[in-house]
Amino acid sequence: MIVHIGGYTAHSGGRGTGIVAARRDPGTGQLTALGTVAVTESPSFLTRHPTHPVLYAVNELPDGRISAWRVGTDGDLASVGSWPTGGAEPCHLAVAPDGGHLFVANYGGGSVTVFPLDAEGVPGERTDVVEHQGHGADPQRQEHAHAHMVSPGTGASPLLAVDLGTDSIYRYDLDAASGRLVPRAPRVRTAPGVGPRHLTRHPDGRRCYVSGELDASVLAYELTDGVLHQLGRVDASERGGHVQPSEISIGPDGRFLYVANRGVGTVTVFAIGADLPEFVAEVETGGEWPRHFAFVGGHLYVADERADMVRTFRVDPATGVPEAIGEPLTLGSPTCVLP
Repeated sequence: MIVHIGGYTAHSGGRGTGIVAARRDPGTGQLTALGTVAVTESPSFLTRHPTHPVLYAVNELPDGRISAWRVGTDGDLASVGSWPTGGAEPCHLAVAPDGGHLFVANYGGGSVTVFPLDAEGVPGERTDVVEHQGHGADPQRQEHAHAHMVSPGTGASPLLAVDLGTDSIYRYDLDAASGRLVPRAPRVRTAPGVGPRHLTRHPDGRRCYVSGELDASVLAYELTDGVLHQLGRVDASERGGHVQPSEISIGPDGRFLYVANRGVGTVTVFAIGADLPEFVAEVETGGEWPRHFAFVGGHLYVADERADMVRTFRVDPATGVPEAIGEPLTLGSPTCVLP
């Protein structure tokens, strides 16, 4: 199996070279670098088309862009183009489950962009850019809107856009004919100063969990008929010191929730129950700044942006707790691992 890894290049003060491919040993889980397969500016987040061999990346720059490639059998990438997002510093993107549209969160622009995808998964010219308005309680981090993640739903479930700057989760329906977003009002507001960053949906389609970057929290929600109801809050980490949660995701079997904590360099494991997540364990990652992680089989891969490494963990299927194994893969400023 080939894994692609994105990161920050010198264009954003990073040490990466573009998109790197690595071969994964399915038995040991170890990664072996195959080299840089796309030289592109600060591809800080990556995603794939659900049915076509197409990979998409944001180019997190003041003049925001996305880029797309066809993926070869050995993990090589052939460029199919690059498109401006109409917003600054895009940091996240996701494809609609039906493969018809690509959504982008522009962090610096505080906006969400829509691109139509053709029958081969190639983006067309953008059809919408929706700008969020407002600010939050933190004058340094929440001076204006900062869209940080887009999460398209299935069926009648709305697109959820998480905005760190306005302490909000926006809900949108897509008008497929025009490619424009139709807001569902009102937006969902967190407590002031939470700084919601990323959101993960449970496979049951009902429960959602959000990482609070600014107050080191995990928020639990129930999604009913397109409406988010907050169930409560738990701490993202039990460690002292500066804690800045980043990635949040549910394990493959739906039993455990995982949160990466920058500053203290940990991944926290929670058991998922009917109400709030319950703390299970907190595992050191070997670095200070775990930006992103991904599950592949029985392994967890953690990208540490500042430690310049991707570390492999074996996940205990009974307890859900990851254990570091082998030597980490060394590469500059990794920020996203895409199986």
